[in-house]
Amino acid sequence: MESGNFRAYSAWIAVCIIWGTTYLAIRIGVEHIPPMLFAGLRWIIAGIIFVTFLKIKGKKLPAIKYLLPISVAGISLIGFGNGLVVTGEQFIGSGLAALLLTTVPFWVVGIEAFIPSGPKMNFIIISGLLLGLFGISLIFNGDWAQLLDPSYLLGVLCMLGAVIAWSFGTVYSKYKKASVHPLMSAAVQMLIAGTLQAVLGLVLGEAADVSLHANGILSFFYLVVAGSIFGYSSYIYAIEHLPLSLVSTYAYINPVIALFLGWLVLDEKLNLAIVIAAAVIIIGVIIVKRGAKKQRLFVKKHV
Repeated sequence: MESGNFRAYSAWIAVCIIWGTTYLAIRIGVEHIPPMLFAGLRWIIAGIIFVTFLKIKGKKLPAIKYLLPISVAGISLIGFGNGLVVTGEQFIGSGLAALLLTTVPFWVVGIEAFIPSGPKMNFIIISGLLLGLFGISLIFNGDWAQLLDPSYLLGVLCMLGAVIAWSFGTVYSKYKKASVHPLMSAAVQMLIAGTLQAVLGLVLGEAADVSLHANGILSFFYLVVAGSIFGYSSYIYAIEHLPLSLVSTYAYINPVIALFLGWLVLDEKLNLAIVIAAAVIIIGVIIVKRGAKKQRLFVKKHV
């Protein structure tokens, strides 16, 4: 495997693992800090730290002409994508949230298929995605019924909005490239989207509801370092160098990581059905990877 591919696959694996740990941190954090301020300040702090580090390493800030595509990507992915997840988790359980978020790969592959220069979906990729979704359904099968519960409507709409915005931002980032280092692009996206979220939080009067509780502060800084700096930068790097159909399968692996961590750290249940479901999901991801490889070979052959 080439060194570039190795780094890209390492970034994708990091996203699969790191973002699997953030479900609980977000859930804890929004209990003490309102959603828009919680999300906005998290991204602003992460962006400042990241830009400073990259400048020390000699990386250049993006030229003004590239701020528009960087802003569109950041606002789609972080502003709406992450912001609506944080908002939605106030109204629905983590199981239903996980189910809705695992539709991301279908949206990504579907949107990408409409791009004239983009790779077209094939039967292998769709089969792998469906198998992965089936695995997730085995884990959260009881949560499907909540979709019909009127009291969950606002949370469900927030999650669907987040999925669409995140999928659009993912595809946009892949095909609307700016001549700037991908990690610097990620850092600037954090600053732009985080600032907009924080301003919205202040306009909504969220500052009055901030509670400086130890658990909220710990979850906040964990998300700054792990979820934002390491997780988001890894995601931007991965979508720059790998097929989107493969990268998007992180959405299947995250809930599995969260469940295994719950079993390991919090002594939560881990039964045979969950283990089987995890195996089904992994097989689905392997199939998607194979389909993506065939997809790339087809594109090269017909270019």
